[in-house]
Amino acid sequence: MSNKRQDYITWDEYFMSVAILTGMRSKDPNSQVGACIVSEDNKILSMGYNGFPKDCSDDEFPWARQGDELNTKYFYVVHSELNAILNYRGGSLEGAKLYVTLFPCNECAKAIIQAGIKTVVYDQDKYRDTPAVIASKRMMDAAGVRYYRYQRTGRKIEFTV
Repeated sequence: MSNKRQDYITWDEYFMSVAILTGMRSKDPNSQVGACIVSEDNKILSMGYNGFPKDCSDDEFPWARQGDELNTKYFYVVHSELNAILNYRGGSLEGAKLYVTLFPCNECAKAIIQAGIKTVVYDQDKYRDTPAVIASKRMMDAAGVRYYRYQRTGRKIEFTV
């Protein structure tokens, strides 16, 4: 008879928590999005968060959401999903699973499909009615990329550093 703990967190809780924690590295004043890519045997392969490209100072590039296009963040920020894909140095991501705190846009969907990621687990879908997310779902459906919303358990996961 085993006496192992019964209250351990699930894989989905674990990896979504890693994605949330990773998103906390973002310096974006409005959106802290995190992503975690996991192998088929539940090993973390890569992580990423939304921010500017390497060597582009986050003190010099704009964080604004409105105004002249060249003075807003949208032309400059690399999304968490793309950062996680680009950060991976181990070869192929074929068959991997991506945990992300916000449903991927159309540009990230292209990278997800091209990288061979087969499952996307997302936490929020607040832009579901935008053309970018509608296009994203259309492409992922066509490419056979499965996606589902993370089911929050209400469990409080905390630690002290």
